[in-house]
Amino acid sequence: MSRPFLLAGAICCLAALPVSAKTLTDPRAIAAAAPFRLAQASLDQGHDHFIDEIVELTQIPSPPFKEARRAAAFAAKFRSLGLRDVTIDPEGNVLGIRPGTDPKAPFIVFSAHLDTVFPEGTDVTVRRDGTTLRAPGIGDDTRSLAVLLAYVRALDAAKISTRHPILFVGTVGEEGQGDLRGVRYLFTKGSYKDRIAAFYSMDGANPARVTLGGVGSKRYRVTFKGPGGHSYGAFGIVNPMAAMAATVSGLYAIPVPTNPKTTYAASVTGGGTSVNSIPAEIFLEVDMRSEQAAALATLDHAFVAVVDRAVAAENAARSTRVGKISAELKLIGERPAGSTAANSTIVTTTAAAARTMGYTPDYESSSTDANIAMSLGIPAITIGSGGTAARAHSLDEHIDVAKPESLRGMSVGLLSLLAMAGMESGKR
Repeated sequence: MSRPFLLAGAICCLAALPVSAKTLTDPRAIAAAAPFRLAQASLDQGHDHFIDEIVELTQIPSPPFKEARRAAAFAAKFRSLGLRDVTIDPEGNVLGIRPGTDPKAPFIVFSAHLDTVFPEGTDVTVRRDGTTLRAPGIGDDTRSLAVLLAYVRALDAAKISTRHPILFVGTVGEEGQGDLRGVRYLFTKGSYKDRIAAFYSMDGANPARVTLGGVGSKRYRVTFKGPGGHSYGAFGIVNPMAAMAATVSGLYAIPVPTNPKTTYAASVTGGGTSVNSIPAEIFLEVDMRSEQAAALATLDHAFVAVVDRAVAAENAARSTRVGKISAELKLIGERPAGSTAANSTIVTTTAAAARTMGYTPDYESSSTDANIAMSLGIPAITIGSGGTAARAHSLDEHIDVAKPESLRGMSVGLLSLLAMAGMESGKR
């Protein structure tokens, strides 16, 4: 996908514009500077409030495609913190700007997602046991939302200025069939789409995590249709379920590479009328993924051919006197693959920040909001928010907010952000 010339110019700005002698971009130098230590002290002093905001936001349900209540609450917090131009865009993303000192510098985006995987009606009451907090969605990705708020407070408390403006974003549609709709809008239709030089997605907890590979995916719902009939009286006619079974078998016979890692799963099925009826309609949902766009396209082509063969085979195997089998493929999800080079500024800077805080960077590939930026050639990674977390996407999801490890982990993201945005050595 091509991008306007303005975007290319914005990205070039990040590397090509001269850096003032008063602008710090080395994480080690920033970590040693008094303003950063003041920001850390703010995170420390405000940690109890930070925990309260995790609880508050977690207990505002944010199921897929119904993030509006949480978005409104998050936008109100942005406004109370004094971020500029706070808006909820037409897709539902929450945006707020912390201005930079250079009016021509492009934005550094720091984001977390508002939505959870849990359907409407899920009990999201937070249960606390010491430093452990339990609730669906609390780690993926509500803690990260609270971290963004803590960062804004810390930057203000330490009177830190940055050369680049920072665009803080709470995105919608990161999970499941949300299909990255929020960040997709941000980069293709949003007001700032041509002014973004680098993108951070904060997702999950591990502060050593540096996700530099975007795993692409294609998801289909395949609906198989046929004449249907009585299981005894119409025995011998074509059966959509037989075609579906052949499709699953054919999918699992497709060879895929291990490098780039490429996978598939037949994951959901349903349909039929009763146990004594040949179904007239049945469906299958399939997920396919790869770290490389070309490998994903090859798998996609092979799967479509499997469906065609399964339908043709069933129509040839049994009677079509009252009708034939057909199959309709509906694309229900598509995430582009992409990557950010290991030697890019955003990766090396974040890795240096992690090492400065005593972590060994953990490089990986995953499917996150960063996929969209990566696919467009914009420097992007996903990092963790700090602390520890477990059982994501389960009703027993939980995080640990013990202060020492929580603060150390939060410092990685803040240090990375300041290095990429360029911390001014003078006070704000």
